[in-house]
Amino acid sequence: MSSVSVVIPCYKYGHFLADCVRSVLDEQPGLDVRVLIIDDASPDDSAEAALKLAASDPRIEVRVHEQNRGHIATYNEGLLEWADGDYVVLLSADDRLVPGALVRAVALLDAHPEAGFAYGRPLRFQHGGPLPRARTGESGAVVYPGHWWLERRFREGSGCITSPEVVVRTSLQREVGGYDPELPHAGDIEMWMRLAAHADVGYVSGADQAYYRVHGNNMSTTDFGGQLDDIRQRRAAFGAVLDKCADRLPQADRLSALVNTSLARQALRRAYRAYDRGRTDVVPVDELLALARECRPDAETLPEYRALRLRRRIGARTMPYLQPLVLSAVRDRIREWFWWRSWQRRGI
Repeated sequence: MSSVSVVIPCYKYGHFLADCVRSVLDEQPGLDVRVLIIDDASPDDSAEAALKLAASDPRIEVRVHEQNRGHIATYNEGLLEWADGDYVVLLSADDRLVPGALVRAVALLDAHPEAGFAYGRPLRFQHGGPLPRARTGESGAVVYPGHWWLERRFREGSGCITSPEVVVRTSLQREVGGYDPELPHAGDIEMWMRLAAHADVGYVSGADQAYYRVHGNNMSTTDFGGQLDDIRQRRAAFGAVLDKCADRLPQADRLSALVNTSLARQALRRAYRAYDRGRTDVVPVDELLALARECRPDAETLPEYRALRLRRRIGARTMPYLQPLVLSAVRDRIREWFWWRSWQRRGI
């Protein structure tokens, strides 16, 4: 029987813990599962909620920090110091697993020792709303060559994983190390890529794997001002992968060029979409343009720059009304729809 160590970091999320833990211990039959809840000095009653759960089930352990150490240190404490199962999962206290998710991921990893981690399709739901109906029936398995999957991330300049749906081989987690404290908002993207530099990547198809709660406290939530930091953090994450895995990535220069081009285009796209949506008063257009030039000194040669220049000529007040007549605006809507459909179907 395969064993799974599940690390649940918690900060002021004690009211979600019971549901989160239930999804781990009561809905994953046939596995040896243990849970560690780490309360990072929550100022509310989260620690008490965690200790109450542990008192009712010997499979649950609790650690309570006297002082707040931050999420990265908390993650690494559980992943590197505590986890000793065949596989390890990092699950936020406000998320939950779909029934059978660990069973499906473990079956994939057991059957494919070349795969270092497995993920699948998460379901997002609004805080306070009902859980969406999950697919839990027949599922399949796809194993992507790690470097192929990694190059796709560099080409797109973004991750394709939410986080709660990931199951990692514990031996590989120890080999690559923990989350990078220099990447507080993009450490997850960097981690998945670092793992993929060392092993192949498994994908559970045909079934949903986790529920991701969407609310104002999500770390991935970014307002218009946060768009700059979002791209900068991702650029730093990709750079960290190239530095840490240089011996495994002989085409590092090409990968760097790919991701910098992608991020420059994203920055320019966010800048010109501000004109389409009448948001130039809140979106940092000039800073996004400067960031695009940091990524690509020849950013003016990119089609997105030409789209931005056209909108500046039209003007911020007029552009929202002319959006249906501008080819790049229409093309963006089509691109966004196809991207969403691809993500829903494949998760890559």
